[in-house]
Amino acid sequence: MTVKSDLEIAQANEMKDIRRIAENLNIHEDQLELYGRYKAKLPLELIDDAKVDQSNLILVSAITPTPAGEGKTTTSIGLNEGLNRIGKKSVVVLREPSLGPVFGIKGGAAGGGYSQVVPMEDINLHFTGDFSAIEKANNLLSALIDNNLQSKTRNLGLDPRRIYWKRVMDMNDRSLRDITIGLGGIGNGIPRQDGFNITPASEVMAILCMAKDREDLKKRLGNIFVGFTFEREPIYARDLNAEGAMALLLKDAIKPNLVQTLEHNPAIIHGGPFANIAQGTNTILATKMGMSLADYTVTEAGFGADLGAEKFLNIKCGYGKLKPKAVVLVATLRALRHHGGAAKDDYNTPNLDRVKGGFENLQKHLENVQQFGLKPVVAINQFTSDTQEEMDYVKAECEKLGVSAVVSSGWAKGGEGTEDLAKAVVAAVESGESNFKQLYDWDAPVKDKIIAIATKIYGADGVNFDKKAETDMRTIDRLGLNKLPICMAKTQKSFSDNDALRGRPRGFNVTVREFEMAAGAGFIIPILGKMMRMPGLPAVPASEGMDIDKDGRISGLS
Repeated sequence: MTVKSDLEIAQANEMKDIRRIAENLNIHEDQLELYGRYKAKLPLELIDDAKVDQSNLILVSAITPTPAGEGKTTTSIGLNEGLNRIGKKSVVVLREPSLGPVFGIKGGAAGGGYSQVVPMEDINLHFTGDFSAIEKANNLLSALIDNNLQSKTRNLGLDPRRIYWKRVMDMNDRSLRDITIGLGGIGNGIPRQDGFNITPASEVMAILCMAKDREDLKKRLGNIFVGFTFEREPIYARDLNAEGAMALLLKDAIKPNLVQTLEHNPAIIHGGPFANIAQGTNTILATKMGMSLADYTVTEAGFGADLGAEKFLNIKCGYGKLKPKAVVLVATLRALRHHGGAAKDDYNTPNLDRVKGGFENLQKHLENVQQFGLKPVVAINQFTSDTQEEMDYVKAECEKLGVSAVVSSGWAKGGEGTEDLAKAVVAAVESGESNFKQLYDWDAPVKDKIIAIATKIYGADGVNFDKKAETDMRTIDRLGLNKLPICMAKTQKSFSDNDALRGRPRGFNVTVREFEMAAGAGFIIPILGKMMRMPGLPAVPASEGMDIDKDGRISGLS
């Protein structure tokens, strides 16, 4: 039997006019800003805090993933389909895909199989232009910085050696990580070292995701820390009068985007920070929009629960005043085999012993969710290579821990394959067992907050701080940023900061190398290990398999 690709399934779907999708949420078409027939921007005025407090927020996370990911987006979309099928008014709220991974490894990030959001091609490519607006706002600040360096009338005295702000581009391009700019004479600016980050790593992206309204957006943009003067005085974006123009470029990007699933249920997609180097969740505005319009809001956080979920719960929920009612942990047997010692070529080879060996990774993630006072549900994201024996083992072990584990077949069957998962989630919510609490007090010392995450979430014995990190912490204290929450930059491949440590590592320390200050976004970023903020392309990029024919039909996305 020939299995259809994700793109073929999406292209065969007959989408409904987005105005009909909006009607399901009681949104009148006059309130929509249409981007063609199948996409629309939603006005911020639709957010109702009273309704937010009444809605049920469900966070979808995962165990420590393999490089291919374990299907959080697919599961989130499938769960939304399943909830609607069992009579619950539900909306899924997701991040926008970055072109870097789309053309690099993933080939797309709009779900998979029969649990997708559409129009899939548009969502994976330029969508409604939000990423472009974020790039422009980021790079406007860069241009203002370099313009000020050579200004004779308003020079702020910025030290070119101590400028921390970088340009961004939404593409994997390793050659732009470290560059020299301003060459070619005095007419071309002041020569200095610079570099590019990928757009999801921009603080402007983080700010868009943290902002509660337009005024808050502008204030946060003004609070961006740029660098130091020669006299070691801090300079912020507001000192360059940058925030107004930057906010102007984001006037449409701040509005969440409405699209639909394959089963014509509503989906909101907005923002797209990575979870290993940023907070890894969609915007507070999009999540609150979903909660204002539906009884159940399903959202996801990037990579494993030690990254995206930890940041969602400690940072986003703090700023957004959000209280999730349950957490769905996505587990795959291939990932359990991986953590049980299977080689990459054997991920899809049934092996109960490997699954048993890798189960402790899932168990640690469950313990972590419970530390936040939340009720977990395990979604076993089913693959064709999975055996009943392996799935029964996972379900039985989870039952011993008092956790419901349900096979999720959203990829193959859409909402029909996720009804059992939807029922388990509703049961978890209605049990009233969740009583959300954050892991640490924001007012605690910076070191204490980092140690709390490392020991309680990662399972580390302790934390080492390099000399540069110690110096950075003194700067953080001087800038008055020490009461901000922590956004750890760490490998997604392990609980530790060592990619090679699979499963549930024990007897290890993590090392903070240095810090970045996201004063505008409202968090500080400890760097564990050497984290890439501008990825490179693989040996065979996914882009090589992509094309468009004479009729405009796209191929190669997944």
